[in-house]
Amino acid sequence: MSPIAAADAFERAPLLAERVGEGDPETVVARARAILATMSEPERIAVLNAHPRIGATEGLSARSAAEQRAGEPTDAAALQALARLNAEYERRFGFRFVVFVNGRSRADIVPLLKERLGRPRAQELATGLEEFLAIARDRMERG
Repeated sequence: MSPIAAADAFERAPLLAERVGEGDPETVVARARAILATMSEPERIAVLNAHPRIGATEGLSARSAAEQRAGEPTDAAALQALARLNAEYERRFGFRFVVFVNGRSRADIVPLLKERLGRPRAQELATGLEEFLAIARDRMERG
């Protein structure tokens, strides 16, 4: 596959995509990290909230759908658990749970989401942004 544009790698986060520019994945992610560090907390939260919910089945781009499903059969129990835990996470932290799925099934994400619910808010915000950057890097590397 050919490389994708940074704007496509940061889909649904135009506040970041329009400022990051183009380049190799390492450079773009480093630039994005630096930009995120200058953003206000509400702006960083907007970047996270642009990401689709883990386990969502509607409103996904083709790329997000492929990343989240990766040929996985529908697991109703995992989808229900993710919906419940996503809601709990968003109530607790005030922003969306973001994780680089990296081939893991929805059922594999459930215990990770539970574990992250026990973390401090500042740590979760930082973790979510790093996961967001890992997703963008992977998209740029894989095309």
